[in-house]
Amino acid sequence: MFTMGRHVAEFEEAFAAYFGRKYAVMVNSGSSANLVAVAALFYRKDNPLRPGDEVIVPCISWATTFYPLHQYGLKLRFVDIDINTLNIDVEHLEQAITPKTRMVVAVSILGNPCRFDKITDICKRHNLILFEDNCESMGAMYDGRYTGTFGLIGTFSTFFSHHISTMEGGLILTDDFEIDCLCRSIRNHGWCRGQPEGSPIFEKKESDFYEAYRFILPGYNVRPMEIQGALGKVQLKKLDAFLGARRANAAHFVSLFKDDKRFIIQHEVGQSSWFCFTMIVNPGTDRGAVLNALKKAGVEYRIITGGNMLRHDVTKYFDYTSVSSKQADIAHDCGFFVGNHPVDIRHEIDYLYESLKCI
Repeated sequence: MFTMGRHVAEFEEAFAAYFGRKYAVMVNSGSSANLVAVAALFYRKDNPLRPGDEVIVPCISWATTFYPLHQYGLKLRFVDIDINTLNIDVEHLEQAITPKTRMVVAVSILGNPCRFDKITDICKRHNLILFEDNCESMGAMYDGRYTGTFGLIGTFSTFFSHHISTMEGGLILTDDFEIDCLCRSIRNHGWCRGQPEGSPIFEKKESDFYEAYRFILPGYNVRPMEIQGALGKVQLKKLDAFLGARRANAAHFVSLFKDDKRFIIQHEVGQSSWFCFTMIVNPGTDRGAVLNALKKAGVEYRIITGGNMLRHDVTKYFDYTSVSSKQADIAHDCGFFVGNHPVDIRHEIDYLYESLKCI
């Protein structure tokens, strides 16, 4: 069996246990995890999302945080970031809520946890769904709890550059049995085959002939391969060591750059899983000169998680409003990141520091 067999099921079970959640559903990417999870919220029995409902999102995240929301007819309400953490500015979050708001999407950017004490309190008081896109932050912790486990749903990625890798892959975590059942159907053509015992999303009929190809939801084919599940089981056992190496690298990076007035580096909230090292150039330093120096030194760099989404052409297709994006614009225009790895790269970080000394 090559697609979604024993190894995928065992990886799902181990992944849920590692993060202390009841259910994990594996799909073929973190982007698909977002798509399937958003879809599930439209098909749950009680209080489903509906087209036209409003969802609060941060200005900075990866594109496929936003696309499923748009594709299911939700209205996006963009809130600015905190320039120091790069996460949604919780001081402006509550002010952005309107009578049409149904959900908050919290994204722990590049390994750095959101302020979940405030976010969960706001969502509870306003009866809002909390959806966590945790695709960049596997293993990060806030107040002793893993990010990706604060919301009704948390999504993860196992893309090759992320904290563990199955080449391509993603997972949905939840404690909600109905959501779990919905996600399992939606990832697999929307049929009822493979539903757990006692599934609340359909009533089983007598004929096995028809049940084998009975479609109950508008679904997709985003199934993972067995090789991805097999890789995931092994990679998950290495996650603690990978995180330890990333955090040791980060401690060295911070020690070198924390007092460097030319740059704003990401302020750690809780325990970051340190996807990478972000640097925002302060006024008086030319980002172009910095990037040229890195290019000359052979140091690769990237825009911070795609930058401010409001600056991309694709937003012309969105139904959206924006509260503010001033800080996100600064990150877009003045920021970049360099890579971290799950091995000791302190020597390379020293090289980065030396390469920027004369700018």
